[in-house]
Amino acid sequence: MITAREIEKVLFDWAPRELAMEYDNVGLLVGDPDAVITRALVTLDITEPVVEEAIRLGAQLIVSHHPVMNCAWHPVQSLRTDDRQGRILTGLIRNNIAAICMHTNLDAAEGGVNDVLADKLGLSVVLPLSPEKIGRYGVLKCEIPLVDFVGSVVKSLGCSGARYTDRGKPVHRVAVGGGACAEYIGHAIALGCDTFVTSDLKYHEFLDTTEINLIDAGHFPTEDVVCQAVIERLSAAFPGVEFVKTTSHCHEVIQYCMKEN
Repeated sequence: MITAREIEKVLFDWAPRELAMEYDNVGLLVGDPDAVITRALVTLDITEPVVEEAIRLGAQLIVSHHPVMNCAWHPVQSLRTDDRQGRILTGLIRNNIAAICMHTNLDAAEGGVNDVLADKLGLSVVLPLSPEKIGRYGVLKCEIPLVDFVGSVVKSLGCSGARYTDRGKPVHRVAVGGGACAEYIGHAIALGCDTFVTSDLKYHEFLDTTEINLIDAGHFPTEDVVCQAVIERLSAAFPGVEFVKTTSHCHEVIQYCMKEN
């Protein structure tokens, strides 16, 4: 019998707690550490539809990248069913579903979010972008025009679209930062990168950054790529447990209106 505690340990062996940023909340955040797990749902976020999906599947565990509670941007001060987060937590507890969340520690971990993202975009000779090991940078096998690379990013990540600025540089040395990594633009420039792929960039960041091409490929597409890596690692460690990728949470939650030619 495999328990939630054992699954948490394997995840922490891969992405140690010490790699998480100071503000972060990672690990088994909801549920009984000794709960027996036979089926688990893997997702980027724990939303109400994801909880409903876990209930339908008979899953005893949800493994998520984004924490379900107690992070700086959404502290839990109450637990009420007339509040979205309260309904999520109540749904987990009422249905005996545990939640394990691996966030910035999985961003930084070898083989985690940013290594998977770099691999998806065809980078080699990949190294950490920052001292905290958030982000990566590497090189393409050959230099290509920016417009071609943007198209490749959209296709490789399954984006509905991408925002970008063209600073007149062909693409060869590329930095990536899954999720919101605008704070590392300076690192990418200092390392001689010509292009930075990340998400959640603000207008003034596009406007003020003239030394490097910026591509905003969306928060979901740049991080959801890690879910398959999580499934593969946990399936190898626990062949008796079924790990399933969510079908109820996908990038279509945010739609793009594309201009016709």
